[in-house]
Amino acid sequence: METDKRAKPNNLVQTIGRVSSLLDSLAASPHGISIRDLSELVGLPKGTTHRLLSSLAYFGYVRQDPKSRDYFLGLKLLELGQVILGQFDLRRYAEPHLRTLANRTCETVHLVVLDREEIVYIDKLEGDQNPSGLKMASRIGSRNPVHSSAVGKALLAWFPEEEVNRFLRKKNLPRRTDNTLTDPVQFKEHLKGVRRRGYAVDNEENEMGIRCVGAPIFDQSRRAVAALSISGPAFRITLERIEESLSKEVTETAATISQLLGFKKG
Repeated sequence: METDKRAKPNNLVQTIGRVSSLLDSLAASPHGISIRDLSELVGLPKGTTHRLLSSLAYFGYVRQDPKSRDYFLGLKLLELGQVILGQFDLRRYAEPHLRTLANRTCETVHLVVLDREEIVYIDKLEGDQNPSGLKMASRIGSRNPVHSSAVGKALLAWFPEEEVNRFLRKKNLPRRTDNTLTDPVQFKEHLKGVRRRGYAVDNEENEMGIRCVGAPIFDQSRRAVAALSISGPAFRITLERIEESLSKEVTETAATISQLLGFKKG
């Protein structure tokens, strides 16, 4: 799990920090985790971990399997997550256009926003006629690095240069695959190409065997506030197909959603 590099507030409440660590660790253990393993993972005594989990379970943020005694995230978080997603007018405006794009291309379409120098998936739609039946492992709410994803590069390419430089100072460019761009100078040149073309490509840079093409979504203040992508297995999302059709599909859909958000070109 990547460490959050934001400055720690001077008045950070210890209990809140511990609860945050517990929830993050539970999120990284979707099949459940024992209290012993969880306490070791977060570096807390078993008794302290048990008291925190009991309180979280009472309010629905954590649940315990009655047979295995392992702990999981609770349904209260799902409820809150749905409220948060419901607050995204962007998602509401975009959904019918994302669905059309997914069905027209028979591929997976993602909608993302930037949060804490990472991309967060806020919507995902699968094409109805997916020819191979392969499903993308991504899920709503999950995160990925900016530098190795098409949507991340599509967003960053329209940021002011000082913001790009600040991003590069705060975040390393870790190698995810042999294709990942890890040199800051080359990465900045790559972003210039993304801006010229109007779209970005993840050429198996985040995960081998997966290729994506992404484009930015702008709001009425002409800021890149989100991005969408078409993703799928590299044998189907070929570079030729991206150049011949998918790049146009993704940029036109992004432009339509941008207009709904009040963006005016020119």
